[in-house]
Amino acid sequence: MQYLIGVDLGTSGTKTVLFDVHGKEIASALEEYPMYQPHNGWAEQDPNDWWNAAVNTIRAVIAKSGVAPKDIAGLSLSGQMHGLVLTDEKGEALGRSIIWCDNRTIESCDEFTRLVGGRERLIQISANPALTGFTAGKILWVRKNQPDIWEKARHIQLPKDYVRLKLTGAYHMEMSDASGTNLLDVPNRCWSKEICEKIGLDMSMLPPLVESSDVAGYISPEAARLTGLCAGMPVAAGAGDNMAAAIGTGVVCEGKAFTTIGTSGVIFAHSDTVQIDPMGRVHTFCAAVPGAYVVMGVGLAAGLSLKWCRDTFFQAEIEAAREMGTDSYVLMNQEAARSPIGANRLLYLPYLMGERSPILDPEARGVLFGLSAMHTKKDIVRAVMEGVMYSQWHNLNVLRGMHVAPDAMLACGGGAKSPFWRQMMADMYAMPVSTLQNTEGPALGAAILAGVGAGIYRDVPSACAQILKENEPLLPDQGRHDAYAPYFALYQKIYLDLKDSFHTLAQL
Repeated sequence: MQYLIGVDLGTSGTKTVLFDVHGKEIASALEEYPMYQPHNGWAEQDPNDWWNAAVNTIRAVIAKSGVAPKDIAGLSLSGQMHGLVLTDEKGEALGRSIIWCDNRTIESCDEFTRLVGGRERLIQISANPALTGFTAGKILWVRKNQPDIWEKARHIQLPKDYVRLKLTGAYHMEMSDASGTNLLDVPNRCWSKEICEKIGLDMSMLPPLVESSDVAGYISPEAARLTGLCAGMPVAAGAGDNMAAAIGTGVVCEGKAFTTIGTSGVIFAHSDTVQIDPMGRVHTFCAAVPGAYVVMGVGLAAGLSLKWCRDTFFQAEIEAAREMGTDSYVLMNQEAARSPIGANRLLYLPYLMGERSPILDPEARGVLFGLSAMHTKKDIVRAVMEGVMYSQWHNLNVLRGMHVAPDAMLACGGGAKSPFWRQMMADMYAMPVSTLQNTEGPALGAAILAGVGAGIYRDVPSACAQILKENEPLLPDQGRHDAYAPYFALYQKIYLDLKDSFHTLAQL
């Protein structure tokens, strides 16, 4: 029997999973690490924390499984997107990475857009506007504000690419993650010489581009010593976390889509051809399926909103869950179910970290609208869950306007474990919502890419057809959909009413 490893480099931790070639999980390990926020709106992580977590979790799954390293045919990575890792001539990281949810680059993004020739031209080339989460704005910010670091920088990497560099010694970036830099010519799947020239970026700092299932290097002797893997084992390029999740959920052909409720919230649809929203409300990226594309909307604080709610209002449930041997979120779901649709006229805008899709406003902030003395924490948690789903419903409507939305939805991420939240999704979307029997979306997607790179599978779609199986879907209820509709309309109006106030608040 041969085996494959998927390494999922997330924001809260790295999870490594060992699978057999039929997609069955054999062993997994998780190692967490901190996020640093030295100023309001900033978010940083230490790339060496990612590397250490990858080393430790790879060693752990080999030890837990008892699988001989020689039987592991390949490895690949899924990773949080957009984070800027600058490395020196030796390939070592130059300090912390500015990660995806950092909002310090508002002025840098404005400058970047101006240099490229305006928002419309930028979207034509890179398929996306300049967003604070994306990599290019971070490059301009470091160049201006940390010239000592920039002077030493020789290569630009993304989080998972840095870990792969440490595993193999080879510099590469693959199409899906490169799509989130604002530096890629997305329709033509190459670095944009025009953008780089206009912003004064030396293109030698950008790694060679490969497709996600291509072999991007081989385990080096030093990495073999640290991880327990065999030197020379192939490492496939991998994918950004959402593109890897698409593979792990089978969203690899027309008509397929998924919604993730993780730290961020994502609605994601596959397209065989490039489709670009000229308003830039949602993102178009290269898919991890070679030659294909994806359209996705991203809310920055989905599961993060529920975690904030838990940590702020549900300490008693956290303690009770510990004593009961259950998850505190299960108890919170039970509380939310006691509140009616609309949470007794309480609405939540999930903009704790600003927002990307579809409003593209880094200065937006979270709102509990309609709060009164009658409300209790059951209403607050329901309002938070509804607000997160209203955000995704808003994005789904944009996808529908682009003619890339499906008739059914797959749910993944931590929020997908909640039947209550999945039913809310089905009712709001007015479509069936199902899950997969295997829940390791990004890690499994990475493992499938590893298998294609190692020659075990012919290609990504055939591997998914062979491995993945869906559970019975939850069906929508038209009456509940109609009950949510007026709250959804008000949810959209509240942002428009408060937009100027958000920007005023940012200047105080």
